Amino acid sequence: MKIPSMVNLDEVSRQEAAREKTIVRTSVIGILANVLLAGFKAAVGVLTHSIAIVLDAVNNLSDAASSFITIIGTKLAAREPDKKHPFGYGRIEYLSAMIISVIVLYAGITSFIESVKKIIHPETPDYSVAALVIVAVGVLVKIFLGRYVKGVGEKVNSDSLVNSGKDATLDSIISASTLVAAIIFLATGLSLEAWLGAVISLIIIKSGVEMLRETLSEILGERADGKLAREIKKTVLSFHDVSGAYDLILHNYGPDTFNGSIHIEVPDTCSASDLDELIRSITMKVYSEHHVALTAIGVYSVNTKDEHIKAMRETIRKAVMEEEHVLQMHGFYVNEEKKTIRFDVVIGFDAPDRHAVHKAVIDKVQALFPEYTLQIAMDIDFSDP
Repeated sequence: MKIPSMVNLDEVSRQEAAREKTIVRTSVIGILANVLLAGFKAAVGVLTHSIAIVLDAVNNLSDAASSFITIIGTKLAAREPDKKHPFGYGRIEYLSAMIISVIVLYAGITSFIESVKKIIHPETPDYSVAALVIVAVGVLVKIFLGRYVKGVGEKVNSDSLVNSGKDATLDSIISASTLVAAIIFLATGLSLEAWLGAVISLIIIKSGVEMLRETLSEILGERADGKLAREIKKTVLSFHDVSGAYDLILHNYGPDTFNGSIHIEVPDTCSASDLDELIRSITMKVYSEHHVALTAIGVYSVNTKDEHIKAMRETIRKAVMEEEHVLQMHGFYVNEEKKTIRFDVVIGFDAPDRHAVHKAVIDKVQALFPEYTLQIAMDIDFSDP
């Protein structure tokens, strides 16, 4: 039984530091780009009396503020655990992502109000070639910046960067629409920018609401990623004495920061010292490979000495899995001395009445083996079963 070396844990720490550095560097690039764009667009908007360009400049400032908030959130989230917060401060990143969502939502609402005012009291814009060139350059910059920031955010699993990238992409659409409105005005004399500003504002509001909803869902606690759950179980099952891995529960304390628990099936011949070594080895390997701290590993014993019990298990498994909405059966053990049969049954959330399914399972197994006392627990599919 091989225990992973501490070198792997040191590598995890280096990866965390590299992630923080990447987020901060990307955010600084976003701040510099947005401040420069905001200055140019604000000047152009004032000179040409264009409300759309002025609102575009305001959006750039909100993006710069979002990047600044991302930096602060990342730095605070990297603080070491302490007595008051023993699980660390990783969830601050979700709070910073929520603040960015609120900023986007606020920007959309205020720009909509300003656009409506300009619809009621229109002003004739006065575009110049230089102004249109600056707006066109802004479109290209925001497209590149949006893709870059969002891409980095997805790579390092930072919701704040992903939200900032989405916001930058929306800004490129706003700038492009402003450019189209200017061209239409120069070609026909028809000013559509106030109406265009109102439509764009509604799109920004919709985006802000969606980002806020996604962030709040993560704060409330979402189902663990199926791929991560399968990879963790694969690692646990790589140990020779582990025949099954079930009931994986993951608690998220920030992006890529999980505490969790799992149950393993092991032969009923394992001694306490064997289990102690096995559990410690699993804990170390899972943390070094997946950055998941398993705070508890429960044990299911598996009958290995009686062929009759193995046949009972297959008979019961077939009967149980025939029930609709039953996803899995595990933790099976028969105690012949006490005449008990125990196992857990996982029932899907899509069952109209999970308790009714549980009772149906109990009744079916009891009919098959009436001489045994049943201990059948109803389990939940917290992760990929």
